[in-house]
Amino acid sequence: MTLSLTPGQRADITETKPLLDEVDPLIEKLEERGISPAIPSRKNRNCPRKPRFSIYKKRSIIERFFARLRQFSGIVTRYDKLNSTFIAAVQIVSAVIGAN
Repeated sequence: MTLSLTPGQRADITETKPLLDEVDPLIEKLEERGISPAIPSRKNRNCPRKPRFSIYKKRSIIERFFARLRQFSGIVTRYDKLNSTFIAAVQIVSAVIGAN
């Protein structure tokens, strides 16, 4: 997983828009790294991809992880001023979630 930090005054949606609009370059990068993506095609796509639904069902594990991560107020509101401190907090909380 890759973590990208943005300035505090910048909306998160600015980072997700390129991923949502142009998913083909993202899929190519994932496949180059040996990762099989679990991203279904849009219904209006001319040449739909055929995702492996066994992998798609496992997405709930990741979604539940981020839901648990949001329960930690220090992570959600980003009290830390330094990037390194914030990343360390995310890593510690991730380890706690993984241990449970």
